[in-house]
Amino acid sequence: MKEVRIAIDALDEQIVTLLAARMRYIEAAARIKPDRGSVRDEDRKAEVIAHAQAVAVEQGFPEKLAAQLYELLVESSIVHEFERFDAR
Repeated sequence: MKEVRIAIDALDEQIVTLLAARMRYIEAAARIKPDRGSVRDEDRKAEVIAHAQAVAVEQGFPEKLAAQLYELLVESSIVHEFERFDAR
């Protein structure tokens, strides 16, 4: 069990590192977008979630869980992007 926990911790570090890199792109988007109304893009949100679900299926990951995680991730990213947009 110790080895499994060590491996999970190592993966969690990689996941959080990748999420931090993803958030830097969200921050870049906040700098690039011309107006506040362009921050929320429901079509793009749906594309991102659908892509995550497709990758989940390919990787043998529960599709429903991927959709739930990405719903939270994208909504949280939108909130962060609004904050960054408003701060500029």
